[in-house]
Amino acid sequence: MAAACVKAVSAADVARRRHHAAARPARTRMLVAMGSTEDYDYEDACRLGEGSFGAVIRAHHRATGQAVAIKRLSDAGGHEALLRESLLLEAASKGNQFVVGCRGLARDPATWDLCLVMDCGGGSLRDALRRQTGPLPESTVRDAMRQLLTGAKGMHGAHIMHRDIKPHNILLGDDRVLRLCDLGLAVHMSEPPPYGKAGTLWYMAPEVLLGKPDYDALVDVWSLGCVMAELVTGKAPFRGEDEEDQLCAIFGVLGFPDDTTWPWFASTQFAAELPELDDKQRRKQGSVLRRRFPETKLSKEGLDLLSGLLTCNPDKRLTAAAALEHPWFSGMD
Repeated sequence: MAAACVKAVSAADVARRRHHAAARPARTRMLVAMGSTEDYDYEDACRLGEGSFGAVIRAHHRATGQAVAIKRLSDAGGHEALLRESLLLEAASKGNQFVVGCRGLARDPATWDLCLVMDCGGGSLRDALRRQTGPLPESTVRDAMRQLLTGAKGMHGAHIMHRDIKPHNILLGDDRVLRLCDLGLAVHMSEPPPYGKAGTLWYMAPEVLLGKPDYDALVDVWSLGCVMAELVTGKAPFRGEDEEDQLCAIFGVLGFPDDTTWPWFASTQFAAELPELDDKQRRKQGSVLRRRFPETKLSKEGLDLLSGLLTCNPDKRLTAAAALEHPWFSGMD
């Protein structure tokens, strides 16, 4: 009898696993080109990006003269991370002009260190916004968001979550095209949850901050909503000092969720620990997004799109594909 029970449970478990596996997108096996660092002339004085991860340096391919960006990790054991990023970037950029192109990996014949070779997409949007002296016209913001949402739609169609979209990881080329870059924190959606917290604090979706283990590509849409707000005002809309402060900054503008707007929120530890009086006051306040973005800065349709991107409940948040169908983009060539 006991053996029969074990067999029945095992069969049910197998069936359940098969069901979940079938629900997840299949991952296509891909190959990445491998070259040599000796194929490139480096411009050490021209660093396109630098951080704790390492550096991205501009270089030229000796045979063609084409400019490229080469990413080197400071961690000598980061070969697996680079290989993983190159595979994700190859899949995300295929047929998608709004994601920086991948040219494969290159190995240093002297040290056997790997580096990632990409198209040179220009400087970061963050640097461009820092140089901006006045507010951007709404038409410019609209064109930028159409490009970014199109890039995200293609990336999500390839079953990839970026998880760290922010102005620093968006390139602005001389052709005025915006391209998503740096997929170091990206995951393929064939990888089952739980997913850990990932991203940059000011651009992290509330479900990530609250520790929801089964979030999806809509976390990228939230980040794009933050980018849109920053394009309009010149600064990130929510600027917390830690995760709890970031959530308070979000809910202070958008209003605290309740059982009608986001039922899952009530089950979180953050909601349980809220002071009752403060919670009621904040709920009564509701969204003040229009106050932050008056019609002199953003039209009614523009605000409606922004509200759809910055919706706390991911089940009610716009997808990238749905956002592109919004009337705000009507009439654009």
